[in-house]
Amino acid sequence: MTRTPYGSDDFDSRQFRTAMGQFCTGVTVITTLDGAGAPVGFACQSFAALSLDPPLVIFCPMKTSRSWKVIEQTGNFCVNILSNRQQDVSAAFGAPGDDKFRNVTWDPSPAGLPVIRHALTWVECDVERVTDGGDHHIVIGRARTLGEVLQDKPLLFYRGGYLSTEHPRVTPAQAELENFLTWTGGDTWL
Repeated sequence: MTRTPYGSDDFDSRQFRTAMGQFCTGVTVITTLDGAGAPVGFACQSFAALSLDPPLVIFCPMKTSRSWKVIEQTGNFCVNILSNRQQDVSAAFGAPGDDKFRNVTWDPSPAGLPVIRHALTWVECDVERVTDGGDHHIVIGRARTLGEVLQDKPLLFYRGGYLSTEHPRVTPAQAELENFLTWTGGDTWL
């Protein structure tokens, strides 16, 4: 074991999870329809925008995920970005079970995929590529349709629990944001 003033190279998966829990993420639910037309989905915090041109997203499902197997077969999925009022939705889709949509209202996207009501927004995608990522897959999806953006706060996950953004928004200088893929400020500054 090597010790430095900054940490240790001798760690287990629980310590790694704790360290990664210091990174705040949004919460999404990735959905699709199975071959019989029934909705399936799972809660996913390992989601991000990947590229603007072409419009690509990335998410990382566990290799043991039953919902991922359906998405892999259908080749398409819908990312539902949850609002801070949807902790119950996150809990339902984060728990094991077959009928996660039992108490969740949804509407079909243009391709018929489940769009969860009151999500901040949604993006309908096709699976573009899948790569190995240890005990997870790394899935790249091409965005096909974007949903309406609701004016609400996001559901965030931090240190093993939910977090809210109840503080005033602070906008850094433009130079600080040039490489932020998801910055929504446009090209003009006030």
